Amino acid sequence: MTYCVGLLLHAGIVLLSDTRTNAGLDNIATYRKMFVYETPGERVIAILTAGSLSVTQTTIARLREAMEDPEATEATSILKAPTILKVAEMVGNTLATVRHDIDEKLSATDQGASATMIVAGQRQGGAMRMFLIYPQGNFIEATEDTPFLQIGEHKYGKPILDRVVRPDTSLADAQKAVLLSMDSTLRSNLSVGMPLDLLVIEKDACRVSLRRRIEPGDPQFKAMSEAWSKALRDGFTRIVL
Repeated sequence: MTYCVGLLLHAGIVLLSDTRTNAGLDNIATYRKMFVYETPGERVIAILTAGSLSVTQTTIARLREAMEDPEATEATSILKAPTILKVAEMVGNTLATVRHDIDEKLSATDQGASATMIVAGQRQGGAMRMFLIYPQGNFIEATEDTPFLQIGEHKYGKPILDRVVRPDTSLADAQKAVLLSMDSTLRSNLSVGMPLDLLVIEKDACRVSLRRRIEPGDPQFKAMSEAWSKALRDGFTRIVL
């Protein structure tokens, strides 16, 4: 399993993913689930993945192959697409096709494969946008009313986002929010694990503003986690029934 979260704010976009892939208690591995493509100053696109590794890896491979094609066009490459909406459509179509192909191969064993993705980014002259892509290729978009999207094992990390994230949340506070959301998930679900990948895209920069890999034992993340635990315990003891 995995956990990925994205925030779409007035100040920019903040994304976070874990890297654990679990195919059973004795088959746990680390795979990157955040993929970033940019033409600095012109466009930046980030894709987060959750679900069947065969589906997500094949989808990313096909998208990358289309980008590297010397004859790539606006209709085939996400790095040439005219809008981020068109990027979401292309990713959704590719994901749906891959899922269908793999399902056909697995049909004899009565098994299936599924995956979801978050696509976020901005192109020069356009608005920042963020979409959650479903296995069937359809999608929903982050809005002012719902400025964050989650995929994977999301239930443990959702409460803090519901309470603190607003469109006008600063990028510094947004990073804190997604990291604490991930911390809650790490504590409650063993199928989500470090290292973590953190990405920040400032509004209108059309390039990656900050990219960080957080390894196990990272002192900054550990201190934040311990401070949050203490704040929760202190708050709990102060509540009087």
